Amino acid sequence: MINEPASTTPIPGGTPDNRGATQAGSRIEAGAERFKQGTHETVQTAKEKFNAAADRVDQGVQNATDASARAAMRATEKATEMRERGREALQDARERGRELAEDARERAEDAFDAMRDFVRERPVQSLAIALGTGWLIGRLFGRR
Repeated sequence: MINEPASTTPIPGGTPDNRGATQAGSRIEAGAERFKQGTHETVQTAKEKFNAAADRVDQGVQNATDASARAAMRATEKATEMRERGREALQDARERGRELAEDARERAEDAFDAMRDFVRERPVQSLAIALGTGWLIGRLFGRR
């Protein structure tokens, strides 16, 4: 019949048409095998490159994480150092303030003692100075 498939089994000592078909089939199978091998190698190479790229990305993320952790540690150390400096400066300012207050108190006491001694030594002159000062203040701030 006309629509029946041709037999692919070679007939020994067959016709030249059968031998050509066999050779063509072998070449097709060899080409298909080479294509299959090439595709396999390409896929394998792509997998290796993808894995290498994933490893590099993973290493980059690890490096970035490590760098961030180091930066956070340095920032914490600097903050601690600055806090300590601030505490020292505050302590120094408090101490200096106490010293200045003590010095001012001593000067005020000395000035008050000197005034008391002046009044005791020169009572009339002290009274005249007090009256003059009172009159001057009254003129400056009175009746305005």
